[in-house]
Amino acid sequence: MQQYDLVIIGGGLVGGSLACALGGLGLRIALVEALPPAVRAEPSYDERVIALAWGSRLILDGIGLWSRISPEAVAIERIHVSDRGHFGFARIDRGDAGVEALGYVAPARLLGRAIEAGLGRSAGVDLLAPAKVLGLQVDALGADLEVVEDGASRLVRARLVVAADGGDSAVRRRLGIAVRERAYGQEAVITTVTAERPLRGVAFERFTDSGPLALLPLSEGRYSVVWTAREADTEGLLALDDRAFCERLQERFGWRVGRLTRPARRLVYPLKLLLAEESVRPRLVLIGNAAHTLHPVAGQGLNLGLRDVAALAEVVAAAAAAGADVGGGALLDDYRRLRGRDQAEVAQATDALAWLFVNPWLPVRVARDLGMLGLDLAPGARALLARRFMGLVGSRPRLARGLSLGDRP
Repeated sequence: MQQYDLVIIGGGLVGGSLACALGGLGLRIALVEALPPAVRAEPSYDERVIALAWGSRLILDGIGLWSRISPEAVAIERIHVSDRGHFGFARIDRGDAGVEALGYVAPARLLGRAIEAGLGRSAGVDLLAPAKVLGLQVDALGADLEVVEDGASRLVRARLVVAADGGDSAVRRRLGIAVRERAYGQEAVITTVTAERPLRGVAFERFTDSGPLALLPLSEGRYSVVWTAREADTEGLLALDDRAFCERLQERFGWRVGRLTRPARRLVYPLKLLLAEESVRPRLVLIGNAAHTLHPVAGQGLNLGLRDVAALAEVVAAAAAAGADVGGGALLDDYRRLRGRDQAEVAQATDALAWLFVNPWLPVRVARDLGMLGLDLAPGARALLARRFMGLVGSRPRLARGLSLGDRP
């Protein structure tokens, strides 16, 4: 039986980032990923993109991945928020929070490549792919796993198991961890369009009666579109030809960036809130979407997961440096203390926003629009809100301050 300090299940953006962060610290780590190593895709017009908050940029910098991402990342310098058909609006600028950018929009393939390169230079990390976990048993001293890689089964033992295997986490289901789940009755339509008069560095979040509509700036005058629509309406949106789709989008968004053209392939994702009742158990931690799947309003999903990575890497590195048990109860208590409040508050905030801006009741509508205007006129409130959603409040581990795990606090 092969012995590891950590087995990370799920080698995507969250699990892969954690493995890169902990590589080279003298730990024995297995990263179990169901998909084969990614084929390096060439850039395309309609490629999938990721919105990274400033705090996530710091984490990726601390891990050593940002330099490979930054050449193609587009900075978000201002966010324009509005309530379609009503008077409320607010503008949040990078200057409000005193940062270079509120966030960045980067191709997902670039994050994947950066992680792939980081794993290649991470001593002590074994990438098992394509592989899956067939059996998992946890006891007081560790966990036994049966892992199948390329058809061959092996038994491994770990002091700590980290589940980073997404919203439909097989680990969570296998261990019977309950979840709080609520469907929003909405789906996100994802595509890319080209704007006639793009505004450099400006992202838009426009709240509509069916949910938020976000346009995120890309290079060459393009915008990534995240259009939240009612489930009953998405099939019709997909059936529209390109011209009719752009006309419908234009009607929902307006003309702030001129005419919208060249819609790319459209993808649809159902939206729901999913929170694991337990993100920590003896010898087990759930991170990323395995622990919390959120509504995309305010773009917190991956950013919250990267903050999980920063906190878990911090406590594991500290335990390893002290010669302590990297899966012991003290470490898990430290992680719970670092992450519990942030996870709960962000989940509550995104859930409240998803409800607030589709509520048609007149007193709610007037209150939310007055609140937006008040925010636009209050620099202090804008700064606090910006820093909250950028991940710059509360206790911040070294990676969340842009420091590597080897740097002194």
